[in-house]
This record gives sequence, structure tokens and C-alpha cells, in this order.
Amino acid sequence: MSGSTLGAILDLDRSSVSRLESGQVKLLEKHARVLDREWDTRGLFQILVLFAKSGHDPEWFKTHFEMEVRSSELRIWELAWIPGLFQTEPYARAIALADGAQDVDAGLKVRMKRQECLFRTPRPHLWVILDEGVIRQPVGGPEVMRGQLARLLELGSEPNISVRVVPQSAGAHVGRNGAFKIMTVDGNDSVYVEANIGGRLVVDATDVRSYRARFDRISDRALPVDASAELVQRVMKEFE
Repeated sequence: MSGSTLGAILDLDRSSVSRLESGQVKLLEKHARVLDREWDTRGLFQILVLFAKSGHDPEWFKTHFEMEVRSSELRIWELAWIPGLFQTEPYARAIALADGAQDVDAGLKVRMKRQECLFRTPRPHLWVILDEGVIRQPVGGPEVMRGQLARLLELGSEPNISVRVVPQSAGAHVGRNGAFKIMTVDGNDSVYVEANIGGRLVVDATDVRSYRARFDRISDRALPVDASAELVQRVMKEFE
């Protein structure tokens, strides 16, 4: 079957079929259902997708970085660290040392390179929501934290970037279940869910919509942009 014919069956263009064939994008559950029906494969593709979603793919971590730099929109909810795209080199170094990284300098070079995507043309749009604990957790000492929080304020003042903070007074909310990142590439959303080792890439449309809804609910608990910036400034003074 030609790629064009398969594309017509799946309601995809030829280039999207090519990316499916090469493994650049994952097979969605809705497309698996179509293939099982068209090819009479008795649910094989749906079962394979189910197992793929329940297992771990070491390539997810790398794939999510590749998608991150290509994203036209990023929605980030973070519980533990300043997001990698916003980290200063001293802050990132402190994290790497605490994690016992073998080649700290090489990792820092990659991380700093990733940040160039913030200023490409056209610039991506970012909505970043942080738990208050992220800006209060001392990483690398007072001087490192002052520099990191200053960087956060600097990027938050860019017209394409929104930074907001969920205050500790918000109490229990849906965001406490874990950090995640919604990436929009070529009009399609994918989600990277943080984990201790590796993380998880979510591409199923239904699952992605649930993370979109979760992000909106977290946003409801966050301070407005200006109030968030004022909170960051107050915390900066505490590190003097």
C-alpha cells in the first residue's frame, strides 16, 4: 500500500505517514483502531499501542528534548526545579553535582544550547507555572539563587513568556500529583511527564486533553503574572 493511500485511510498527509513509518512520531490509538479495521488484524495494533503506553521507552527523554526546541507553544508545570530552559549555568551546575552527574560540563553545554530556542524566529510562546517551593528551595547557595531568580524575572518580562507561581497558601490541588510539560509541534500536542528516571511521553489525544485540563486547573490556583513577579522579588531579597 502506498503512503498516500494509507494517509487517506488515516486522514494524514504523506509526510505524516512517512514519520510514522520511520518512528519519528508514535502511532495514536485512534489510528491503531483504523488499521485493525482496515487490515482485519483483530486488535493487534491497538494491543501494541496499549503495551507501548504502559511500558518505558528510554528514547522518550531524548525525543521530548527534540520536540521542546521545535515547539511553537510550551505549557510547563514544575514542582521541583526551575525549568531547564530558564536555568542559569550555576543553578544547573548545582543540580548536576547534587545528582552525581559524571560529565557535568558536557551536560551544561547541552542545556545552555537548548535555551537558544527561546529566541529563535518566530519565538515560541511559553506559559510557565511554578510551585512556590521551586523559588524558595535553596540550590547552590544565596548568590546562585539570586542570579537564578533574576533570570526568571528577566525571561518573564518577555512578551512571549508568562511566568506565574502557585502560592503555598493554595493548599492541596491537582498539580501536586506531578510536573509535566505540554509541547505543541506542527499544531499537535504531546505531553512529557516528569519522573525520577526517564519520564514519560504522552501522545494519545484523550490523555493529552486531560493534561490540558489539568494545566488550566493549576492555572486557576496560580497568582497573576504581576503578583507572581512581586513574590519572586520578595524571595530574592530573602537570599541576600
